Amino acid sequence: MNLQQLRYLREIARNGLKVSDAAEALFTSQPGISKQIKLLEEELGVTILVRNGKRITALTEPGRIVLDIAERILRDTENLREVGREFNSGGRGTLVIATTHTQARYALPPVVSRFTQRYPQVRLTLREGSPAQIADMLREGSAEVGIATESDESFSDLVTLPCAQWTRCVITPLRHPLLGSGPLTLEKIAQHPLITYDFAFTANSPIQRAFDAADIKPNIVLTAIAADVIKAYVEQGMGIGILAKMAFDPARDTGIRLINADHLFEASTTRIALRPNAWLRGYAYDFIELFAPKLKRATVESALKASAANTLAAQAGLEDAQPAV
Repeated sequence: MNLQQLRYLREIARNGLKVSDAAEALFTSQPGISKQIKLLEEELGVTILVRNGKRITALTEPGRIVLDIAERILRDTENLREVGREFNSGGRGTLVIATTHTQARYALPPVVSRFTQRYPQVRLTLREGSPAQIADMLREGSAEVGIATESDESFSDLVTLPCAQWTRCVITPLRHPLLGSGPLTLEKIAQHPLITYDFAFTANSPIQRAFDAADIKPNIVLTAIAADVIKAYVEQGMGIGILAKMAFDPARDTGIRLINADHLFEASTTRIALRPNAWLRGYAYDFIELFAPKLKRATVESALKASAANTLAAQAGLEDAQPAV
């Protein structure tokens, strides 16, 4: 058994069980991967992949356990490398943060400024995406820290730590019937074309829940990931928008108006998201604390250790549940 075999297995799983795609991603040959997986199965004495001719159709029950353990071993291997980098870098390195456009544009600038002053030799990268994309970036290891504003089932296998709450507003063009029409209601919103985030009407979204509870179907004409895009189309008169209140800047957004909507939609929680068993370098803990002062290093480490313990317990339960062969 070797690490390369485990990498091959992980990449097959990541590529929808398509060996050809896994081979392309790893810059190797399809026969080479197939041979190594066969050798791994022979060594372990179990079938890992369900095959139908030349096609792989599923992971076996033992195969799922092997994949879970392989992913943990590969994460721990990378953690070992990070330990070496931590103590030999002299404060140099990289840190990739996966987050939404709203957080990157409106919440993170002062944090990034302080961080780069403290760590001038650390290259900081912000990667924007939807909540589901943020979860994927963490899971794939292309980002160390996630800042998720709508934590849902996409994050069920990740460590999430609540750190702040944010509320929403409705924005309108400068002269609009909603302005000065009395208290804002869902019924009034539904009378106008609506522009909002593309994840606003997922099953667990506070916006979706509010309209569902009132049995009202809004007239959604456009969705976007970026708050700036929503504001631009509202300013053009295409409709009204539902927006994170932090994204409205009265000094800059002079072409639109804000109406408070705290009473219509429940507040959402911003969470720091991390891979289970992640080994973070010291400056990553500092970045988290700069963004969320209550999340001290000890708190984050405790959450990661608890997650690792739960993962091991779950895997032990799966192994005990396997029938004898």
